Amino acid sequence: MTRKLTGKCFCGAVRYEVADEFVYAANCHCSNCRRTTGSAFKPFAGIERGKFRLTAGDDRLLIFGDESGHDAHCGRCGSLLYSLVRDGAYVHVAMGTLMDDPGIRPSAHIFVGSKAPWFTITDDLPQYREHADA
Repeated sequence: MTRKLTGKCFCGAVRYEVADEFVYAANCHCSNCRRTTGSAFKPFAGIERGKFRLTAGDDRLLIFGDESGHDAHCGRCGSLLYSLVRDGAYVHVAMGTLMDDPGIRPSAHIFVGSKAPWFTITDDLPQYREHADA
């Protein structure tokens, strides 16, 4: 049986459930991720869309984008919960919104070519100028 993880926004209005079957995880330093999180990077874990499910507050979502790709925020508190990516096939869960400890950890830093100049990466994870090499 697959372990289920739960997550929620800051105010708790939007909640989700996701299988602990993430395919990849990374720290993204692109300018969009920095702006949506207000941080130096966004730690995220990627999973097939069908393994992610909103359990509360779907009517409270603030969506930036469309069905092929978007960022989903809580419309009440503004928390970035997830991004729909890869033509709508995958969800990038913002790892800071998980309430449970996932079985995956970020394995790389991506888009370091546009990282914040004031932030220094101090770990030994591989760094990629854009996407991680396949």
